[in-house]
Amino acid sequence: MTRLRPLAIIALLLLIAAPARADITGFIGADLTPTNRRVLGGAFGIGLLVIGFEGEYAFTPDDPKASAPSLTTGMGNVLLQTPVAIFGVQPYFTTGAGLYRETLGIHQDTSFGFNTGGGAKITLIGPLRLRVDYRVFKLGSDALYSPAHRIYVGLNLKL
Repeated sequence: MTRLRPLAIIALLLLIAAPARADITGFIGADLTPTNRRVLGGAFGIGLLVIGFEGEYAFTPDDPKASAPSLTTGMGNVLLQTPVAIFGVQPYFTTGAGLYRETLGIHQDTSFGFNTGGGAKITLIGPLRLRVDYRVFKLGSDALYSPAHRIYVGLNLKL
């Protein structure tokens, strides 16, 4: 009887667990380090109740006049989020790691970096949401500017 109780609890949890949800985001924003420059990117994620996982790619062009390098990032992130939207808003905290490439003139640095941030997914209509996000990127020791700060808005489609 004692062996059946843990199995019964696991079976019950599997029956009431929410199904995995996926979403895709296209975004535009500003890389704030060392000057404001446009950033474009996208993300694909999967959420399981309060934990989500996403892959993200973003590109910021250089500005040689301001000595601001281009920055390309590819990150894998973990999100902690509310399981459902509260008054149409689903806030989240995220952290992750991945590769980056920083280029300015003859300087080029490709290495491993980390990011931390947060934001919210705001319901617009049906599965369409507005996503607002702020991130801090801790780049490797050879980067010209670290940490790098980024803010963006994007359209998010809940699949």
